[in-house]
Amino acid sequence: MSSRPVSGIKATLKELLTYKSGVLGLAILAFLVAFSIYAVVTIPYDQAIKLWRGSEDIWIENPRAVPPEWWEIFVGRKLPRTIKLDSRIQTFGVSKAVTPIAGTDMKLVSISFMFDYQYDDYPSELNIFFHAKYTKDPPIVKITIQRPDGLTLEIPRFSLRAPNDSLYYSISEEVRKALALYAATKYGANVSDLLDQLELTFGKYSREGLEKGNLPVEKGIYRMNIEATCFGEDSDLEAKVVIYGQVYGPAGTDNLRRPLEIALLWGAPVALAFGLTASLVTSMLQMIIATIGAWYGGVVDSVIQRITEVYMILPFLPFLIIIAAFYKVDIWVILTVVIVLSIFGAGIKSTRALVLSIKEYPYIEAAKAYGASDWRIIFLYIIPKIIPPIVPGLIGAVPGYVFLEAALSFLGLGDPFLPTWGKVLNDAYNGGALYRGYYYWVLEPSILLMLTAFAFAFLGFALDRIVNPRLREM
Repeated sequence: MSSRPVSGIKATLKELLTYKSGVLGLAILAFLVAFSIYAVVTIPYDQAIKLWRGSEDIWIENPRAVPPEWWEIFVGRKLPRTIKLDSRIQTFGVSKAVTPIAGTDMKLVSISFMFDYQYDDYPSELNIFFHAKYTKDPPIVKITIQRPDGLTLEIPRFSLRAPNDSLYYSISEEVRKALALYAATKYGANVSDLLDQLELTFGKYSREGLEKGNLPVEKGIYRMNIEATCFGEDSDLEAKVVIYGQVYGPAGTDNLRRPLEIALLWGAPVALAFGLTASLVTSMLQMIIATIGAWYGGVVDSVIQRITEVYMILPFLPFLIIIAAFYKVDIWVILTVVIVLSIFGAGIKSTRALVLSIKEYPYIEAAKAYGASDWRIIFLYIIPKIIPPIVPGLIGAVPGYVFLEAALSFLGLGDPFLPTWGKVLNDAYNGGALYRGYYYWVLEPSILLMLTAFAFAFLGFALDRIVNPRLREM
């Protein structure tokens, strides 16, 4: 490694690759950039906002607050995935038959769902969504479940209350009473109150297990049969069964059933754009202001220094909190306010020291001698000279702005529409994630925030050693 200063983007990049911290920083940054491009391409902005702000109805077929699928590696059990079966979609395991009842305008609709349940734990929920067509009397529905052990569970007949009625099987008291009565009659057991609807449906029955409230999972082929008596020639019934798993997708879901990957993916471009823009604009403005002050000196420099000192003692975050609390702000307003509050930062002091030394260089004296204007000297002779030493500070400041945006979102003061990492942490806090053991909900955005910070910190460290030859000798 040479002790001479490196100039040029290509030479700087080549020198950067000679440092382990530079290679690691570039690798993490490349991952985050690829992550951001994938997010923007696969989930366009409008779609991401619509999905993230959508009501729970949009995600009703997702399990509520479950970890990602890879979580079972740490659990050591095969956790159930969500099973969806719809009579309107003809696929393996789904069948429907309609039989007219002779001499009447009634018909018997029989829907059969078959699924293989080979998991080590129970589902988190089970719902049945009906879509009926009738003019006067709603269909009367009967549900039976044939288990792998040959037992047949029967749910009492009931009449639909609306064309789009639902049976929330896993929280229905009528369902539990029917299942408990069946188990008690079959095994002569006093069924424990600890057993819920899902355990009584998917559990392996035994007298001792029923009384103690501890049933292992009965694995195998299940058949759910829905028989409906429909009234009227045009009447019909379709049904969808959703057996909710205990894990979901690559990132899990929150308490509103939303897939967390939407916010985690879109958090990357938001964080990178916010941090880089804030750091770049602030650093450039500070450099120009410091150069002007140091070049002209006198009253101009004195006023800039006094303003800078006042800015340095002003509490930054409370200003942002007050603005966000009183006004409806989006990410661009927050970015503008952050830049305005950062213009007269500590960077002006260090840049001014650099400019004061450069002012005495012979080539500056030569420029003054041949009549170059002040602005020409500032923007063409001084600023290009001080940009390289400023770059490491610019890169190193990015994580601070990324964490600032995340902190505002965590406090509920960020952009209310954008899905960001800070917003995910805010939702996790409000949803009691740590209290309820939903560690994935907190860990995933936190790890991405830390990765972003490490990427820019490593890059800043390596660049500092490149542009400052004295550090390379240490």
